Amino acid sequence: MSSFLFKKIDNAGLILFRIFFGILISLECYGAILTGWVRTNLVEPTFNFSFIGFEWLNTLTGPGMYVYFLGMGTLGIFISIGYKYRYSMLAFALLWTGVYLMQKTSYNNHYYLLMLISWIMVFFPANTDISVDSKKNPELRTTKMHAYYKYIIVLQLIIVYTYASVAKLYADWLDFGFIKVLMQGKANYFLVGEFLQQAWVHKVVAVFGILFDLLIIPALLWKPTRKIAFILAVFFHLFNSIVFQIGIFPYLALAFTVFFFEPQKLRKIFVMVEKKNVSAVVATPKHKNLIIGVWVIYFLFQLGLPIRHHFFKDDVLWNEQGHRLSWRMMLRSRSGSVSFKTVDKKTNEEKRINLNDYLTKKQRRKIGAYPDFIWQFAQHLKEEAQKNNKDVAVYVNSRVSINGKPYKPFIDPMVDLAQEKWHHFKHNTFILPSPK
Repeated sequence: MSSFLFKKIDNAGLILFRIFFGILISLECYGAILTGWVRTNLVEPTFNFSFIGFEWLNTLTGPGMYVYFLGMGTLGIFISIGYKYRYSMLAFALLWTGVYLMQKTSYNNHYYLLMLISWIMVFFPANTDISVDSKKNPELRTTKMHAYYKYIIVLQLIIVYTYASVAKLYADWLDFGFIKVLMQGKANYFLVGEFLQQAWVHKVVAVFGILFDLLIIPALLWKPTRKIAFILAVFFHLFNSIVFQIGIFPYLALAFTVFFFEPQKLRKIFVMVEKKNVSAVVATPKHKNLIIGVWVIYFLFQLGLPIRHHFFKDDVLWNEQGHRLSWRMMLRSRSGSVSFKTVDKKTNEEKRINLNDYLTKKQRRKIGAYPDFIWQFAQHLKEEAQKNNKDVAVYVNSRVSINGKPYKPFIDPMVDLAQEKWHHFKHNTFILPSPK
């Protein structure tokens, strides 16, 4: 084990990844401002749907969130050039985690991956070459690293892609019905819109999506298939970038490939100082057992979280319980309708809630389809009433459509949601059973 994990290997891949990573997160943060993402999701809403339990993570008022993202973008530049790397990486990881947890109206599995990689990179010696830090402190400079840094990234990617592949093995993906729904929204795309509506294209996308996610990491690890795997990865991720417009993720996925190519080849392609091949040296760190223990615990969580929905009642496709943090990427399309009413427990006075008074257009599109959004808003109505010295019950009528199917009742209209507790690790009984 020690000879495998703690041997010293060339660190060219890690150094290059740090540079690419810093550039990409800068583009993500600056782009979030320029495209209006920050305004739409963090500035305009008067009420934010945070992750349950993190309601205390409030957005900053005034220009605060713009400054927040400008700061993160600048930290990305510092990371890329390796300036005060540890502090910059830690600050970015904290700030991005805050953004991730304070809103989920624009939830994306890729944001979760970016959070995980940010924290992983905090503990990696990614500033020991081609960095301001190593230039200012020559004693820091080295072209070697422990092998386990590489294998942590590889194992994380295996988990992400494998779970993503297995999750696609369900009826609406395998009969290409979901792909059809997914592509209908792209019909007006220039040149490719009509092409994306073809049935044979849906079949190719469905089969290729499963096989790519399942095989891409093994194919990159095996030298005879590495080049063709890289070419397919470029095609796959550029297709996703153009068609689905999912930010930096396709390019981050391509940046990960530097961990799979021979360091000498990377040094030649990217004009890095070449390092002579030397025999591998095992350098066991002082706290070897602690290092192994921490990463074993981390990966046990990474293996367990994506399968927790199997221990809940009913189907995750219906009730969404256990969907997040599980690499269930681009698997379904949800839409819903919902209405709220409050009932004063003393006077029995009923009040119909106008969602336009509380939520943005984007939030209104989300709230009808997701049970945690519905529950959180019910709690907000309860708290609002309490501020006015009222004790109210909150009832909901809601219907949900999944993958273009007919709308079906979703939340039990007889349950007072104001009195319900949210359960993270067991079924929430106010969600109606999935239609058969």
